[in-house]
Amino acid sequence: MIPRRPLLVVTALVLALHALLLGVAAPTAPPFLAATRPVFNTRTIAPPHPPAAPVALAVPAAPAPQAPPRKKPRPAPPAASPTTQAPTAAVDAVAAQELSQGSDDPVPPTPDAQTADHTAMEQDPVTPALTPPPEPPLAAPLNEVDSTASERGSAIAITPPGAAEGTGSAQPAPVRIPAPVRLGFEVAGQSKGFQYSARAELLWQHDGQQYQARQEISVLFLGSRSQTSVGEISPLGLQPRRFGDRSRSERAAHFDFAQGQVSFSANTPSAAISPGAQDRLSVFLQLSAMLSAAPQRYPVGTLVAIPTVSARAADLWTFTVEGEETLDLPTGMVRALQLQRLPRRDYDQKAQVWLAPELDYLPVRIRITQTNGDFAELNLRSREAP
Repeated sequence: MIPRRPLLVVTALVLALHALLLGVAAPTAPPFLAATRPVFNTRTIAPPHPPAAPVALAVPAAPAPQAPPRKKPRPAPPAASPTTQAPTAAVDAVAAQELSQGSDDPVPPTPDAQTADHTAMEQDPVTPALTPPPEPPLAAPLNEVDSTASERGSAIAITPPGAAEGTGSAQPAPVRIPAPVRLGFEVAGQSKGFQYSARAELLWQHDGQQYQARQEISVLFLGSRSQTSVGEISPLGLQPRRFGDRSRSERAAHFDFAQGQVSFSANTPSAAISPGAQDRLSVFLQLSAMLSAAPQRYPVGTLVAIPTVSARAADLWTFTVEGEETLDLPTGMVRALQLQRLPRRDYDQKAQVWLAPELDYLPVRIRITQTNGDFAELNLRSREAP
């Protein structure tokens, strides 16, 4: 006997199948079938956005640190030998005074000046040849100046023979400016036991109102030393404006006659000056102008005191007229008047100058003697137009 409940289920399934096939609505399914009926839900899922491409940022690279420039090692100077020491010592010995310039400064150089000179020597062991001053060349015939037109007086004192030094008259003396010229000199001397020879030149130019002078001494392959003087021509004669003294470095003195003082570039105090003061180059040309104008005023024994300025200090140079003699020079026999400046202090030098009347009393021989016996002597070898 078939159970009754399963039969009802089978019958219901068959009726539902026929209803679907014949388009007839099926009766409501029993609760247990509805509970098992699957339900489908649909939704649209958007695909994920592609990841954004990375943005490359232009970051400037930090500059690579640069190593500091290497200093080029300085070559060691060659060892000195007796043959090189001699001319080198000659240039130092001839220095400022031995170019034709009398004694040392009245006071020893200051420590600052000595240090500056030592530093300059280390930086420039060999001095190159120096170029001439930038002023244009001047030319003019002999120029006579009536110094009595000056009402200011002069610091140059002329003491007649036999009178005590310091009692001379400061009355302005007439001057006659020598004509422009270029003088060449042979140089011979001794320095620290070594004998040496060299060449020197004195270039003198003026136009009757302004002047310029330059003297240089040089040793082959070892350099040179020069002094320059630039200024005006006044009723008293030469009136320097600037004096330069150059070897490995240059020192200078600047004249201000309006203020009555001279200043120096060598870290030394300024000094008082008066009309008629000269520098260590112009002083010899001033002597030439004075003797050329009135040689009869300077007999043997006359004292001529001239305030003279170096690149570091001011001093009073007193020359004694020694008399005439005939010199045997490279240019031939020349008659000349000797003037001499004797040392006044232990470290002063003896200076002698010979002025030739036939050459407008320009110097034809200059001799500088050190206290230790070293000397430098310049003898005229040529004379020509500048």
